[in-house]
Amino acid sequence: MDELVREQLGYIEHASVRDHLTRFGITVAYFADDASAAAWKEIAEHVEAQRLGREMFYSEYSVRVATVYRSYEFMAPK
Repeated sequence: MDELVREQLGYIEHASVRDHLTRFGITVAYFADDASAAAWKEIAEHVEAQRLGREMFYSEYSVRVATVYRSYEFMAPK
């Protein structure tokens, strides 16, 4: 999915983190607009990965769709 999401129209960036001990994981993908995010949800390979996830890996999950109005970063001087 990492390579596939990068190819999607409107893709900005994404990040994933997994804790294999607790089996907790989170993936956040950022798109330029709602239409691009909605289109990602309909990509056939993504739909199949979601199906396999439900059948083989996850007993529960949640999805949040949000709009980022502001984003900034701080990096300490090196």
